[in-house]
Amino acid sequence: MSESQAGNRIKNAMTVDVEDYFQVSAFEPHIARKDWESLPCRVENNIERILALFEQKGIKATFFVLGWMAERYPHMVRQIHAQGHEVASHGYQHVRVVNQTPETFREDIIRTRALLEDTIGVPVIGYRAASYSIGRDNLWALDELQETGHQYSSSIYPIEHDLYGMPEASRFAFRHRDGQGLLEIPVTTVRIGQRNYPCGGGGYFRLFPYALSRWAIDRVNRHDGESAVFYFHPWEIDPQQPRQKGIGLKTRFRHYLNLSRMEGRLSRLLDDFQWDRMDRIFLPQAEQVQ
Repeated sequence: MSESQAGNRIKNAMTVDVEDYFQVSAFEPHIARKDWESLPCRVENNIERILALFEQKGIKATFFVLGWMAERYPHMVRQIHAQGHEVASHGYQHVRVVNQTPETFREDIIRTRALLEDTIGVPVIGYRAASYSIGRDNLWALDELQETGHQYSSSIYPIEHDLYGMPEASRFAFRHRDGQGLLEIPVTTVRIGQRNYPCGGGGYFRLFPYALSRWAIDRVNRHDGESAVFYFHPWEIDPQQPRQKGIGLKTRFRHYLNLSRMEGRLSRLLDDFQWDRMDRIFLPQAEQVQ
């Protein structure tokens, strides 16, 4: 099989981190969690738009859902599940793992998993940490996830970043503890020279020209022969969201850049590659991944 044919046949994982604009880590110094209830929540309408787009394109995806959201919008979570998408855990209240102890982390993931399973009536096996906050200093979190019944995590970003990142980690799916631990599926990067560059979505997808993002994912499929993992948030397709005051220039740039272009770019991406759920892509071959 040629490299071109192999790339065309590979399915990539489309993922959505179900949180709203006021829950992002960059706004933590500006928006207190106790104030979340009083802010206008826009996630339901944005999820409806995303589900309609996925239905139009004929793809299934994995939605990493906050427990806080599932408690308040159980119908939304059941709708995601009813349309054939995978529901996975994003923790309860978007607390980064670097700010948790093993004990509080365990309580958080058990609570969230039980809440999601009660909502949709099927096992929840996947997890993604808030802001990719599992790295070299807290790999114990992967042990906690395995011990509490999760089958995979997608919580490590193998890049250099001021808020997260573990550049020495494998770029592709691997099992923790020398092949005996939890399956970790990092967000996708492209290797250029001796450095990994982000191409798995989020703010980078809004920042880079679409042609560059498309080239990078295509390279991962064709050159590396691997499935890509792409992610975005519902608030990223919502340019009308309330604007926050008093935030720094860097935070403002990261959060609001090209929101009006995101949905169009996402639509193109769905057309240009093949997509499916995380569990369908990675778990059937999990025993062969080391």
